[in-house]
Amino acid sequence: MNRFVVRNLVLSVSLALAASGMSPTTAAVVRAPMIGKSIAQTTENSKLKPLTEAEISQRLQALPNWTRDGKTIKYTHKFKNFVQAVSFVNCLISPSEKAGHHPDIAIAYNRVTISLTTHDAGGLTPQDFELAETISKLVSEWMPGNVCLVVEGSG
Repeated sequence: MNRFVVRNLVLSVSLALAASGMSPTTAAVVRAPMIGKSIAQTTENSKLKPLTEAEISQRLQALPNWTRDGKTIKYTHKFKNFVQAVSFVNCLISPSEKAGHHPDIAIAYNRVTISLTTHDAGGLTPQDFELAETISKLVSEWMPGNVCLVVEGSG
């Protein structure tokens, strides 16, 4: 194994540990299988190529209320109050975990802003638009009083 391969493997393990929020010791003792999954996700994400300008424009047309801000797409929704806003954000956990792709989320009282980009690819990828479609569907189906159950390790 040459130095380049070893260096990339060490970097992948470091990124996986950072993403999982655990120390190398904890990972080695408690959750070693999780590291392999995180490495696979990190490697898969790094292979995603950014979309072209034409592809981005075409996909954005299919997402009403989403806007582009450089290498990010954004959506803002206003809820009746803070409780509804936070309840909705909780509903984003499971689909984001399932996709292995996590939005940046800002809550300002009753307003939730969701931002998507693929950092590993340095821009917008199909993964961003797929999650945006899922989020748009959740918004259209969401009703006040919805409670989304979150199962630990659902991703």
